[in-house]
Amino acid sequence: MSKQDIRGLETHLGYSFRDKALISEALTHRSFHHENPGKAPSHNERLEFLGDSVLGLVVVEYLFKSDKNYSEAAMSKIKSYLVKESILSDIAGDIALGTYLSLGKGEEETGGREKKSILADAMEAVFGAVYFDGGYENARGVVLKLLTDRIDTAMSSEQFFDFKTDLQEESQLRFGALPLYQVVKQEGEEHKKTFTVEVFIKGNKFGAGKGKSKKEAETFAAKEALLKIKVNRAG
Repeated sequence: MSKQDIRGLETHLGYSFRDKALISEALTHRSFHHENPGKAPSHNERLEFLGDSVLGLVVVEYLFKSDKNYSEAAMSKIKSYLVKESILSDIAGDIALGTYLSLGKGEEETGGREKKSILADAMEAVFGAVYFDGGYENARGVVLKLLTDRIDTAMSSEQFFDFKTDLQEESQLRFGALPLYQVVKQEGEEHKKTFTVEVFIKGNKFGAGKGKSKKEAETFAAKEALLKIKVNRAG
């Protein structure tokens, strides 16, 4: 990678590396290392492991300091949501991280620059490289520069709750049965459809939800069902 390429990425990150070899390692996939051991004596998996821990700490610290006074369980759920592959690969896409990667021929030919797993791993490796190069405060700054909007959105929208899994566990515990979801209405044009889903437990309707996809509608239905169960339990 040329110095010009590195400067372009550094601009996206808002951080300039003192040791350019670290960012180069963070962007080197193992496939490139195996094919070019002379050019790339190492790959990014160790930095990825480090970056995963750094990312988790920054996110939890941010949540801990928020005025919402989250419980340990809530912070754990939000953190799990924010550090998952789909979120990290989206962030990598925002800064065009795939264009900076060093990939082996096989990965290059099979679209490795757009693979979510590769992008997410590289994003964590970059966080690890920043931490190793400039310490925690710099790493924290980069993580929050890229994630703050998503953290705030997750906190305000409750996207981090897995209502369907929670309902499944609650349903099995209380009723000894799994919830059943049924699409009861589809509205709109093919590319702008709205789905209405109802959820039943042992033949009884517990909730309904509407969304732009079946999954989204099921999530809202599960949320409503959990609220109903909570109210009934309190009564």
